[in-house]
Amino acid sequence: MDLGRFWTKALLLAALLLGACGDGASSAPRKALEERRAALENAIASDPKVIVERVELARVAIKLGDGVGAEAAVKGALGAGAKDAALRPLLARAYAMQDEGSRALQTLDDGPIIPEMIGEAAWVAGDVHLGNGDLAAAREAYDRAVHELPRSSALWVDVARFRDANADTLGARDAVDYAIELDKANSAALAFKANLVRTEDGLKASLAWYEDALAADPGNEDALIEQAATLGDLGRYRDMLTSLRRAATIVPRDPRLFYLQAVLAARADNYRLARSLLQRTRGELDAQPSFMLLSAIVELELGGEAVAATWADRLLAEQPENFTARRILAAAEWSDGDADAALAALLPLVQRPDADSWSLLLASRVAAELGRRIESADYLGRAAALAPGEAVPFAADNDYGLLTLAADAEPLNPASAIPAISADLTSGNGARAIARATRLRDANRGVADAHILLGDAALAAGRTELAVQAYRAAHDLDASERTTLRLANALFRAGDAAGSGAAILALQRSQPSSIAADRLSGHLAMDLEHWDQAIAHFERVRRRIGNRDAVVLRELARAWAAKGDDARALPLIDRAYRLQPLNAAIMEFYADLLERRGKSQAAADLRDKAAQIGR
Repeated sequence: MDLGRFWTKALLLAALLLGACGDGASSAPRKALEERRAALENAIASDPKVIVERVELARVAIKLGDGVGAEAAVKGALGAGAKDAALRPLLARAYAMQDEGSRALQTLDDGPIIPEMIGEAAWVAGDVHLGNGDLAAAREAYDRAVHELPRSSALWVDVARFRDANADTLGARDAVDYAIELDKANSAALAFKANLVRTEDGLKASLAWYEDALAADPGNEDALIEQAATLGDLGRYRDMLTSLRRAATIVPRDPRLFYLQAVLAARADNYRLARSLLQRTRGELDAQPSFMLLSAIVELELGGEAVAATWADRLLAEQPENFTARRILAAAEWSDGDADAALAALLPLVQRPDADSWSLLLASRVAAELGRRIESADYLGRAAALAPGEAVPFAADNDYGLLTLAADAEPLNPASAIPAISADLTSGNGARAIARATRLRDANRGVADAHILLGDAALAAGRTELAVQAYRAAHDLDASERTTLRLANALFRAGDAAGSGAAILALQRSQPSSIAADRLSGHLAMDLEHWDQAIAHFERVRRRIGNRDAVVLRELARAWAAKGDDARALPLIDRAYRLQPLNAAIMEFYADLLERRGKSQAAADLRDKAAQIGR
């Protein structure tokens, strides 16, 4: 090899190494990358001693998500004479892509790294630390990477992911916006922007960003799968299937495809198909909360109570406050004949002042079977009232002094501050609770949860206006159901019924799949005597949850009756009565309908029963 050719190769290799620093995520269309990979493989087959082509092949493999191929290409380049110090970060990236994070970090520590690749090495380390949940180490690594590679669009996408993992919504938004500014065709950046918009502005608003991501790279499987999930949440199931089918041509064995198809099957009540599809994920999603929840539901519907209970137990170990999982666990234990276990599962729900009627009814039946008649009657009475109390946003079990000492020592540590806020509120020291929450908020203004915490503390302390301000700030960062419902509640308490209704209707428009939004929108329509709108909202809820909510059935019956259609109202109020046979209001309305239909004796019997209950 002559000297001129050697230096040409060296410059090309350096350019490839520096260009590779943007390989955390590909901004090039998949088809073009596949074509380039084929061309490089042909070049290597013609001359196995080439180095530049092998390095470029490794970079292309990384962009295509092929960690095994990237490892082989890097080792091939090393075998052909490339220097370890230049390729060590690429090899570490290949290991990290194969979920061998420890091996990746060890590779980075095994020897020197050329200055041009320091940024890439820090980037890989950041990704590994983020995957391991070590956010402090990830922050340090990403800071070094950004210092070395300040204009890498792909790196800024990973920084956005890191900030999102820290619940820093504002920081994540800024990082991904900068990534797009650096490269408007970065499909990964556009897809991540879509994910953020979905949380901040709602499902519908995110669709345009997914389309932009797919226009930049039609082969972006992550964008296709996220788009499919969003379309499913919007109820656009045919469009969802179209996206899934496109994704299946690219990554046919991706477990997310089977999971989303299982969601569709379950929504269509085809639980056997749903179980089959879940099994095809081969355990790769078993640790995902949504997968555990769907598995528990499917098994319960198919009569596999023990398996359903196992899934629900696993989910509760990860999310102790997941009320849906707790209800499933209780139902599974009850169906399996274990009344003690069923009641144990229900207790954290029914002990709350805002316990739902379904949980109270089941607790009543279980308690009756266990011979606890007074307890059973209490649960039944609370369920029949159909009027849950106020939710308790905070609960503290530890000693007040110990909690406050821990929080005073670490005022910006949520794990210490939140229990102390709870203890302050319980002891009547609302001002101190708000001060703690304000300090956390001030240190984390880009974090929606920090504003929500302040709002919750202010509302619990009776500072409604402050709660509204805090929830508005949270809503600007995260317009999801949890934030919007808090804002709507605070506005209503502050006397702004119109603002509360507007917030609920905005949620219903942005997230049509929100059961809570439809339920509340239905009640607003009932108050305004907009019967058709009320029926539309409550029917959507009924299609999603079935005929198991007495309030929804009662309101539907009232709306149809107000329209003069007693024939439709009667079967609805009958179902509500069967669910809540001790609710006097339901009985009175049912009696009115029966009397109008000429069934005077049945109406009189119901009124007599209602009167006896009221004594």
